[in-house]
Amino acid sequence: MKLIVICGATATGKSELAIAVAKEINAEVVNADSMQVYKGMDIGTAKLSVPERAGVAHHLIDVLDIKDEANVSWYQEVARNKIDQLLSSGKSVVVVGGTGLYIKAILDDLNFPDTDPLVRDKITAQAEKFGNEIMHERLAKLDPAAALAIPKENIRRVIRALEVIELTGKPFTANLPRQESSKYPQAKQFGLVLDRANLDEKIDTRVEDMWSKGFPREVSLLMTQGLEQATTAKKALGYNQIINYLNGETDEAFAKDETKRVTRAYARRQETWFSRDERIQWLAPDSISARLEKLLASIN
Repeated sequence: MKLIVICGATATGKSELAIAVAKEINAEVVNADSMQVYKGMDIGTAKLSVPERAGVAHHLIDVLDIKDEANVSWYQEVARNKIDQLLSSGKSVVVVGGTGLYIKAILDDLNFPDTDPLVRDKITAQAEKFGNEIMHERLAKLDPAAALAIPKENIRRVIRALEVIELTGKPFTANLPRQESSKYPQAKQFGLVLDRANLDEKIDTRVEDMWSKGFPREVSLLMTQGLEQATTAKKALGYNQIINYLNGETDEAFAKDETKRVTRAYARRQETWFSRDERIQWLAPDSISARLEKLLASIN
């Protein structure tokens, strides 16, 4: 049975290629997008609708309520269990997503220590006093690789990384093992890239399309379900920007432009993260059929 991983920056065509590959090799798809695990977060996460999944079974989508907290250790357990279940039943698996740490958690052993409430509370108090920018700068000095992977807007993850560093005396990313320790040595990883100008244009077009599909309306509905109190879900790209707009803190045009900006910045961080993994075979900008042909040639 085959285990294929399709990764890369947002808006590079990962989901469409994953479906094409899955249909060719009789596989099922396992989601590796940290926000598509949430019910109701559909438009803003570019989650494929059931018809768009073209009959291919997708797993780890819509498995959490927005108030639930998703973290790497939880994801590692549920994703590996699902992959092992599928492989043992004779099914190939296509893992697809842009959350680099989630993909790393599937393939490699991550040994994060338990949380220490005293240390966590101390760092949280510092974050409330000094703000996201200062805390992210501190993380960048202690662990530049972690700062690349974690945006300053996600202060919860910044705090967790600083906590791990204080508890272990080592960089947060020191918990990421060397590549030869992969749990699934048979896995084949493929990364999708677009040239910078094309990617920026696709991101802007995608955000405009999300707005036309009712992205602000989706956020408004989720706010009635507790989105503003959520620890993880509200950090999704665009959602926080629209919350601010709906609360009257900004206007709609600013929320849309800011969503484009933070998404472009996130795509840069994704590119940097994935570029460090030498196991990834990169598929150049091309049609889905051409990418599919190259991928299949590499696994057969």
